[in-house]
Amino acid sequence: MAKRINQNQALIPWGWLPVAVYRFLVLFLIVVLLSVSVAAIPGHIGILMAQQPSATSRDAKRAAARQAFEQGLQLYHQLTTESLRQAIAKFEEARRLFDSIGDRASIATTLNYIGQVYNIFGQTQKALDYYNQALPLMRAVGDKGGEAIALYNIAQAYDNLGDAEKALDYYNQALPLYRAVDDANGEALTSYNIGAVYDDFGDKQNALQYLNQALRLFENVGDKGGEARTRNYIGGVYSTLSDNQKALEYLNQALQLNQRVGDIDGAAKTLINLGQVYSALGEKQKALNYFNQALPLNQALGDKKGVALTLINIGQLNDALGEKQKALDYYNQALSLTQAVGYQAGEAVTRYSIAFAERGRGNLNSALAQMEESLKIIESLRTKITSQELRTSYFATVQDYYKFYIDLLMQLHKQHSSQGYDAQALQASERTRARSLLELLAEAGADIRQGVDPKLLEQEQRLQQQLNAKEERRLQLSRGENTSEQVAALQQDINELLTQYQEIEKQIKAKSPRYAALTQPQPLTLQQIQSTLLDDNTLLLEYSLGKERSYLWAVTKTGIASYSLPKQAEIEKAANQFRGFLRSPSWILRPRQVAEAAAALSQMLLEPVAGRLGKKRLLVVSDGALQYIPFAALTVPGKSGHGEGYLPLVVEHEIINNPSASTLSVLRNEVKGRFPPAKTIAIIADPVFTIDDDRVKIPRQQTPKLKPTPAEIANAPEIPNDLKRAASDSGVRFNRLPGTRTEAVQILALVPPGEREQAFDFAANRAAALSTQLRQYKIVHFATHGILNSMHPELSGVILSLVDEKGMPQNGFLRLNDIYNLNLPAELVVLSACETGLGEIVKGEGLVGLTRGFMYAGAKRVVVSLWKVDDAATAELMTRFYRAMLKQGLKPAAALRAAQIEMWKQTQWKEPYYWAAFVMQGEWR
Repeated sequence: MAKRINQNQALIPWGWLPVAVYRFLVLFLIVVLLSVSVAAIPGHIGILMAQQPSATSRDAKRAAARQAFEQGLQLYHQLTTESLRQAIAKFEEARRLFDSIGDRASIATTLNYIGQVYNIFGQTQKALDYYNQALPLMRAVGDKGGEAIALYNIAQAYDNLGDAEKALDYYNQALPLYRAVDDANGEALTSYNIGAVYDDFGDKQNALQYLNQALRLFENVGDKGGEARTRNYIGGVYSTLSDNQKALEYLNQALQLNQRVGDIDGAAKTLINLGQVYSALGEKQKALNYFNQALPLNQALGDKKGVALTLINIGQLNDALGEKQKALDYYNQALSLTQAVGYQAGEAVTRYSIAFAERGRGNLNSALAQMEESLKIIESLRTKITSQELRTSYFATVQDYYKFYIDLLMQLHKQHSSQGYDAQALQASERTRARSLLELLAEAGADIRQGVDPKLLEQEQRLQQQLNAKEERRLQLSRGENTSEQVAALQQDINELLTQYQEIEKQIKAKSPRYAALTQPQPLTLQQIQSTLLDDNTLLLEYSLGKERSYLWAVTKTGIASYSLPKQAEIEKAANQFRGFLRSPSWILRPRQVAEAAAALSQMLLEPVAGRLGKKRLLVVSDGALQYIPFAALTVPGKSGHGEGYLPLVVEHEIINNPSASTLSVLRNEVKGRFPPAKTIAIIADPVFTIDDDRVKIPRQQTPKLKPTPAEIANAPEIPNDLKRAASDSGVRFNRLPGTRTEAVQILALVPPGEREQAFDFAANRAAALSTQLRQYKIVHFATHGILNSMHPELSGVILSLVDEKGMPQNGFLRLNDIYNLNLPAELVVLSACETGLGEIVKGEGLVGLTRGFMYAGAKRVVVSLWKVDDAATAELMTRFYRAMLKQGLKPAAALRAAQIEMWKQTQWKEPYYWAAFVMQGEWR
């Protein structure tokens, strides 16, 4: 089944409206105008109405202007084609007269009305021209309410033109103005529409945040129509999140409200959402009943998008019931409608649905043709989005399209093995992966901030500081006494700051001459992978997990082989079970079960390709939950060793991980010709986290002021020093990690004094991490706590000294946003902390976390961890790792392998919990 499309309301041609609806809307418009509020004319929710100018002058021209304006309003309210044309003439006359007396406020109001008439006629671009004339006038006269209205109208116009990202910009400008003038209705409508845009882009959490804000506001002002539409939208979002019970709760409430206020358009959309929920629940007949109720309503309203969406859903139900031809009939009707109104997202989902039905009939080539057209549309829509975050979230919503396309190609390969369909499928797999990371890496080499307005860069820096402060405060609240309201309010502040930060980032790119000159990097073909990436001793293993079946491509410099694997659910169940064992030392007590779990996963992932592995280096491109698994800890297929038959894969293979093969290509291009830094290593280790640390020397008389009470210290949740180097985003007390100093001292002993730099204790601070001095070193090593923010990966980071020598608190958080702004052309960055390789798994991007930040900053390769590691074991592993690099002359990937094998061979450290957490991403050469 195709993902549901949450459709924006289209402009309604008034001639299609039933009489009852027509009368209701006329009455509603008049009431709204009298209160200088808003009207529910389509868009996401209606277009805000302009304020009427006050008749304060008895000047003849003013009186004439006022009269013309009033006549225009009367004609406007009649809402017939002829009356609206006459209204334009009267408004134009009024504008000329207001212009002659210099009444800018009245000119702006009149321009807004002219724009709205053109909007009703469906001439959105012309409407936009008038709104853009009104906006600077509203600003010039200091009318914040009028400015908010103009911004909202502009946003609505862009929304109707299909430029949702630009619409979002203007909605975000309007929202604080509505708050400033205490216009709850305008704030509600704007919040609703911001939520709707985020939903269109696939950012469900932000969508829910703004929609819930809108719902509270609509309830407060008693707007039942707005409440109904918002409940419908929230229900639709919960439906896409597979929370069907919550979806039904909101949707049934919405339908009752729609019926109470006579909102036929809202009822039609709610009926579609209800049908989709019942379809997901398997109640096909009930779903069909709802769709059949929605169809005539959308037809009566003249809502071609709504009709198309309903037809798609009816077609999908028929397809699921085995009525393929009937389904295709509905899809073809929908396709004509989506093309007629330029509804590209709808056309993409329709072609996807047609392809699904054609595959069911055995017409693989017809299905393939439809999918190629669908993906062309998706690629086009994706590239039109300039915001990296929105582009990423949108791309995540369409991953099923690419997975289905891959499956079609592999099914064709099964029938025609010599026609290169497997190579096309591999390239399609590369198209699904880390596209935003590819663009980020290409952008990193361009220094896109050069030539940008310094004020924008100052705003960026200020927002980073505010975000750090808010996130630090959130951690404090989470480990102290607080109310859920305090935490929720702070989280909302963080969300809003992140939105502002993303907007500034987008403006920087838009105004950067170097960014404008960038060419978007394209995913590699099979031939490019073989000729530019692989050597004779390297085997690429690329996995793609699918709902029905999964695939593995094994690529060498001269050939390709492909394999069908079990479906995603089976593989991820085995992967999660194995990872559960790996993350805890308690599995030492049950080695047989662990060996069996490792063997079971290896059987799925490696056994099919066992004959091609040899002793080759493995370049692993994972998918889904496999990104949390260190392949080094899997078993060698078909072999056994000591320890309940457990022989880890790392014993026979050097292993490198990358989010895609194409990522490695871009990395190589970016570092090509770059001279390595002159010095060897800089280490930042053993920071001071708490005021009660023995290293803090506070005069006796200051102690009561600065030190926490024993009760505060006792109540703070602690992490055992000998076990963990990480904090989750739930809030913790950061304890000293003795192993980090031991580790650092042992590593530094391997390097001549002139080739090394150290920052310990208070010197292991944020300033040291941001210092340009780090650019002099080939290796930059952090040994400290890591922190993972699962909701906002951009706020994850490493923790440095949180207090100074006098015990005064200081910012010691080096977050992902800070890392993106570093210039760190290191050969290797090592994050010797917990969970530094984790982040949010985003469909189509993989793990979004610290690794990509350091790659963006210039690192050629990064070593990170996949779980909360043991302090002493990590110190031991790192010492062996550096000895292999600095004394034995091994390259980093080979050195990491050697260190892990040494650990595995020793009884004390042989369990993978102690040595397998650390993985390397990037360049192995």
